[in-house]
Amino acid sequence: MDLKNGSVVTEFILLGFSGRWELQIFFFVTFSLIYSATVLGNILIMVTVTFSSTLHSPMYFLLGNLSFLDMCLSTVTTPKMITDLLNEHKTISIWGCMTQMFFMHFFGGAEMTLLIVMAFDRCVAICKPLHYRTIMSQRLLSGFVILSWTIGFVHTMSQMALTVNLPFCGPNVIDNIFCDLPLVIKLACMDTYTLEFFVIADSGLLSFICFILLLVSYTVILITVQQRSSGGLSKALSTLSAHIIVVTLFFGPCIFIYAWPFNSFAGNKVLAVFYTVITPLLNPIIYTLRNQKMQGAMRKLQFQHVISMWNF
Repeated sequence: MDLKNGSVVTEFILLGFSGRWELQIFFFVTFSLIYSATVLGNILIMVTVTFSSTLHSPMYFLLGNLSFLDMCLSTVTTPKMITDLLNEHKTISIWGCMTQMFFMHFFGGAEMTLLIVMAFDRCVAICKPLHYRTIMSQRLLSGFVILSWTIGFVHTMSQMALTVNLPFCGPNVIDNIFCDLPLVIKLACMDTYTLEFFVIADSGLLSFICFILLLVSYTVILITVQQRSSGGLSKALSTLSAHIIVVTLFFGPCIFIYAWPFNSFAGNKVLAVFYTVITPLLNPIIYTLRNQKMQGAMRKLQFQHVISMWNF
């Protein structure tokens, strides 16, 4: 059905975080600081990986791409959520809602795939160290990145192609901080049972399968390190535990939301915040800012910039 001719709904109402004005201000300041740190941190990582000659390796190439996806994923929802905290009427146009959902699933699907690629990269580096550079060639890396973007695009198109033409002619209230696909589908004034099942199968299984593949990859790494060196196991555990925390915070909310996708519950907004606000900030902290090589490259670039300014 054509939305222009068959729907009386032109916008949705996002309930967001309701409460006292003082609480709204607290959330506004907190999320503004987190979003600013997310953008600046990820930009700093991308610039460092691009211009530092010591970081031109497969792992850091993938980290730079991860930072770009993190920044994009956070930008899709967080600025709107922040501005809504200061607005009494939290609304979003129907096409603005569709656009938000399109890019959320686009960047989210791409990041899920990229995380698997990063786990594969670590597996090759630890299990096949002598052949690492040969296997993880620039051609393969570029192919992996293109594949992640392609999977993200196919994932979002497979859902949005069936969602954009849904008729909305009744309730228009979304009990969340952004346009969540399962909740938007629920507002359509038609039988959406088949579409609901497809959304669960598509997004839910994608999240679950990617999560399981990541855990399997980390398990293989730990087993390989343990067999080769008992001393290296503690170091690997220290590194991978931080990675697993980030992966769990990213995939956990996705799996939980799509396990009970069409029911509102008190923790729904909290899970949404973890997925779109907290995790994009944790990724650069865990994967790179704790990395001594990355910190050294940042200091070196800063020193070179100061020298160049002084000579100028």
